[in-house]
Amino acid sequence: MAHKKAGGSKARQGGNVSGKRLGVKVFGGSQIKSGGIIVRQRGRTFAPGKNTGMAKDFSIFSKIDGVVKFAWLTKKKKKIEVVESK
Repeated sequence: MAHKKAGGSKARQGGNVSGKRLGVKVFGGSQIKSGGIIVRQRGRTFAPGKNTGMAKDFSIFSKIDGVVKFAWLTKKKKKIEVVESK
């Protein structure tokens, strides 16, 4: 008869979870087409600025063809804008 429980057997199950591919997809100064995703994020780390929108999963996308520009909004948050290319 065993005198010890199976310690931590549940904690080790399901540990290999694949990454969600979050982060910046198009960097500042890069060209982007309308509808292109700039950032995939959880929560509002980056805020949408001019000519950008935020999807319901907090992804930020471009509304026009242009150049991506990052600017500080606060100490922790950045704002993302898309400026028309000349």
